[in-house]
Amino acid sequence: MLGLSSLGVVHTAISLVAVAAGAIALIRDRQIVTGNRIGQVYFWTTVLTCLTGFFIFAHGGFGKPHALGIITLIVLGIAWGAGRRSWFGKLAPYVEVVSYSLSFLFHWIPAITETTTRLPLGAPLLASPEAPELQQAAAGLFLLFLIGATAQVLRLRRQLRAAPVASLQQPA
Repeated sequence: MLGLSSLGVVHTAISLVAVAAGAIALIRDRQIVTGNRIGQVYFWTTVLTCLTGFFIFAHGGFGKPHALGIITLIVLGIAWGAGRRSWFGKLAPYVEVVSYSLSFLFHWIPAITETTTRLPLGAPLLASPEAPELQQAAAGLFLLFLIGATAQVLRLRRQLRAAPVASLQQPA
């Protein structure tokens, strides 16, 4: 199917669940956090996507997709540490939200690459993963990430500033 191995099919299916969970979280909650079920689904399916990706060598040996998997796991670890362990003190909520959003961006880079170099069958849109159009697409995705992350940080800052005032106004 589309030149995918059995592992490639499983990897793709898991990654689609991760992307769907991330999209639902971003639309519903305007952020991805592991404090709810959809965030947990996103986290664990993203981890599984990275792990299964390490065993796919469609373009030879260890390559850019494998490096992206390692970077994604590091970013997920930072997000988890910020959210669960407050590794970054007062900045922890910001680091958590931006890191999860960055990991969501990382899903889209291979998604666009693989889709445009495989489809339509027999005459893919792009000839190779090195096509300049993919660099332009990645730049566009990064711009969307920057806009979204900025909006998340501003929203979070408003929420955190309002939280102490709101807690003082609640009856004991």
